[in-house]
Amino acid sequence: MKALDIKEEIQSLIEKEDNLQILELIKDVLIKYKNNSDLKERLTARALKSEEDIKVGRVFSKEELEMKFEEVLGL
Repeated sequence: MKALDIKEEIQSLIEKEDNLQILELIKDVLIKYKNNSDLKERLTARALKSEEDIKVGRVFSKEELEMKFEEVLGL
């Protein structure tokens, strides 16, 4: 079954459904999946950027990191 076939079948089932709880459940599942997908994309992009930073030497030493924390925390 192709994606278009599945979408059409789901759409048909949704159009016939009158139970509000079932419709809300379907909506919640789709929204949660979309949010998880977005999060995965953001985390993957962040990881790739971090790997590139490491490759080109954009890193902090332990001492530099401690100083940055002290500055931010006002210690």
